Amino acid sequence: MNMALNETHQTSLKQHLDLQRQAYNSMPAPSYQSRVSKLEQLKAGLLEQSEQFVTALAADYGHRSSNDTMISDIMPCVNNINYTLKNLKKWMKPNRRHAGLLLAPSSVTVHYQPLGVVGIIVPWNFPVMLAIGPIITAIAAGNRAMLKMSEFTPATNQVIKAMLAKIFNEDEVAVIEGEADVAAAFSALPFDHMLFTGSTTVGRHVMRAAADNLTPVTLELGGKSPVVIAPDIDIATAVERLIYGKCLNAGQICVAPDYILCPEDKVDELISEYQKRFNKMYPDFDSNPDYGNVINERQYSRLLTVLEDAKQKGAQIHSATEYNIDANVRKLPTQLITATSDEMTVMQEEIFGPLLPIVSYKNIDNAIGYINQRERPLALYIMSFDSSTQQHIVQHTHSGGVCINDTVFHVAADDAPFGGIGPSGMGHYHGKEGFLTFSHAKTVLKSGKFNSGLFVHPPYGTKIQALLMKMFLR
Repeated sequence: MNMALNETHQTSLKQHLDLQRQAYNSMPAPSYQSRVSKLEQLKAGLLEQSEQFVTALAADYGHRSSNDTMISDIMPCVNNINYTLKNLKKWMKPNRRHAGLLLAPSSVTVHYQPLGVVGIIVPWNFPVMLAIGPIITAIAAGNRAMLKMSEFTPATNQVIKAMLAKIFNEDEVAVIEGEADVAAAFSALPFDHMLFTGSTTVGRHVMRAAADNLTPVTLELGGKSPVVIAPDIDIATAVERLIYGKCLNAGQICVAPDYILCPEDKVDELISEYQKRFNKMYPDFDSNPDYGNVINERQYSRLLTVLEDAKQKGAQIHSATEYNIDANVRKLPTQLITATSDEMTVMQEEIFGPLLPIVSYKNIDNAIGYINQRERPLALYIMSFDSSTQQHIVQHTHSGGVCINDTVFHVAADDAPFGGIGPSGMGHYHGKEGFLTFSHAKTVLKSGKFNSGLFVHPPYGTKIQALLMKMFLR
């Protein structure tokens, strides 16, 4: 990297940060009404620009289903705003806590104060939802924000930038564009909090850069999210429940099913049912408008390389539909992969695309052991209608979140936290937990004219001190 160029980026970004921090210091506690006003304007902007977002994302991907964009990018943001508006007054209200007899008659309250300036690094897979969603929470909590958009979604970035410019001044919300060197300079800024959504590998770099400034970080990463098909469930039903999560955005989702754990005597049936369901969802695949592209040549080539690596190491490939792969189109149906081994790249790295390994197992504890021998995933999907099986898997595994008899939809639960664990992330930013993430919980102890603290002042050894010791050391 050119050192002079990096210093230029750093200086420009620092100027944006200084502008926002100065504005924050002049108004460190935005009113409830001002926050509501901005959120309402943001909702109106999203609704007004929805068609532009559909067009822009289709341009960035080469092809992306308009319904995929509306369902996975626009609708979640609108729902998030509605939910936040409904609950914001309650969240902002100071929370009264119990002072305890030792501190009586003082009162203790917790005030939720804006952190200041939040840095948000946005990935390319859902650039609207993963830019605007954190903005909603940051603004609700009273913060300023700087967004670093992905260089792989230039058309979408321009729509976001234009929409936000109509609602916010640059000292409130600023949109930053640029490639990896800009992202590196951005993550090195001394934000009051930073949110990164992306790969575990890049997340490590972001956390390392943030550590120099002691910047708190929320990491929304990914990993290999398994689907456990339990012995009790009908395979056709299991496929019906899991397939959408793998096909949405062509599997380019951090919580997409990454591999399936299937009873060994049902693997062939699983492949057959997946192919049947896929062709029902996406008939005439070559010209079907509902299935999206892999975003760019770099990602497409990576997926084909991973697929070829699996073939070379003995895997069997079962395409979800009869379709000759055309590198010029970057349209890839689900490639079901059997006879996998741990030496294959497809079993070592997050796939982030339409490849789907199937791993057979003998019994449910065998499947649980397989999951627990690997890094903790962002999501775990359980296909079972047996409550004891459901409970057994939930209690004996760790994951960021769980869906039972569904996939990916837990992310849309506005009133619940979303986040990873260990290599799949840290922290939360959905719902009330998101508001708390972007707020400082400040304890305020208030004493009146009566000074109970005198009872513990020296000289020590008074009768009342002895009584207090006896009361509180029981």
